[in-house]
Amino acid sequence: MSVLPDLHLHYVQACQNLSQPENPFIARVLQEADKNEEISTKGFTLKLAGNNHLVPVPRVTDDDLAVLVSVLDQAAFVTGLDLAYNLLTDAGAKTIATFLQENSTLRYLNLMFNDIGTSGAELIAGALHNNQSLVHLRMTGNKIGNQGGMFFASMLEINSTLEKLDLGDCDVGLECLVETALALTQNTSLKAINLNRPLLSNQEEETTVHIAHMLRTNSSLVELHLGKHEMKTFGVEQLCEALYENTSLRYLDLSCNNIICDGVKFLGELLKRNQTLEILDLNANRIEDVGAGYLSEALTTWNRSLKALSIVSNNITGRGLVALAQAVQSNMKLSHIYIWGNKPDRSTCLAFSELIETGRLQLGCTDVVPYEVDGEVFLAELSHGLDKHRYWAPRCAAVDPDAANASLQIVAVSEYLKCILLIFQQ
Repeated sequence: MSVLPDLHLHYVQACQNLSQPENPFIARVLQEADKNEEISTKGFTLKLAGNNHLVPVPRVTDDDLAVLVSVLDQAAFVTGLDLAYNLLTDAGAKTIATFLQENSTLRYLNLMFNDIGTSGAELIAGALHNNQSLVHLRMTGNKIGNQGGMFFASMLEINSTLEKLDLGDCDVGLECLVETALALTQNTSLKAINLNRPLLSNQEEETTVHIAHMLRTNSSLVELHLGKHEMKTFGVEQLCEALYENTSLRYLDLSCNNIICDGVKFLGELLKRNQTLEILDLNANRIEDVGAGYLSEALTTWNRSLKALSIVSNNITGRGLVALAQAVQSNMKLSHIYIWGNKPDRSTCLAFSELIETGRLQLGCTDVVPYEVDGEVFLAELSHGLDKHRYWAPRCAAVDPDAANASLQIVAVSEYLKCILLIFQQ
């Protein structure tokens, strides 16, 4: 049973009891939380991220964390904890692991970009063997390495509560990816996983083969991030063949790979037959006009499920961009498209200006805005995109759903199928 919200007072007392100096950042956040009248009835996420403040704050250390969790032990109304971009090490991971073993209310934990290594990953993953409350865990940017990733892969064979796991930028390797794919052939609870930027020593795309095999049998995963996997045509072909049989995946992120038009040909054929996929991220590949043509053909004539497409920085000229604009015009399901970083010409500017002026494409659903100089239309960049808040999020305001961010960033816990992108609900 939780105590009434008086977190700041309990924090001050805990600091005195443990002979630990108060962290003014933590103290201020707890004071703000105490002012929230609904905290004890609706749950609350403590936002202690150290990266998004106009005035620098003293970041949370391992010693600070030990005091904080002693307060949270008596605060069941705290259901989320954001500790991103702080100074936590493996010692802090040990504190977190103990807390996860004893706590039964925490549903969201963000540890991204701290200094947690392999041993810390082992402790946290081990704590999740028995934890039955945590739904969303972000380990992004902690250099846990391949062995640390293996501990999380083993955890996925046991844990049946976790729904979202983010291991992007964690230096995991081939063995971790293979074991994770194998675990997900049996795991039926995980809905979203980020495996961006592994460290792969060869170009044979063995990991993609295993992930494709997993997608043939997994019926629970709805969001998959495979950015920076050095994926080429062969890997895309393997994934597309698997997705002919998969009816659950909604969001596929293939950004920052080596995909050219030959690979997009397989994606175009997939879109003609797959009526499940809703979000496709091809940002920072090299599909060019030919690849844009494959996508526009599928979206114009066949596909009526895709809602968001990112083809940012793909060396596409006016011909391919105009073809995609025409696809948006004819396909009313396709509501979000991101094109910045290509090579638009005058016809591109006119085509997207018309889409926006007629209301077919909302400004919150694209990354360009038209403007006029001496009677000629140009396009300027808007700060929108599928990954706008992948590494940060506003502390004091809710994320505008019109920004169309990836669900791993917008939605803290559960209800994934209802919240994959709020703006897409029609």
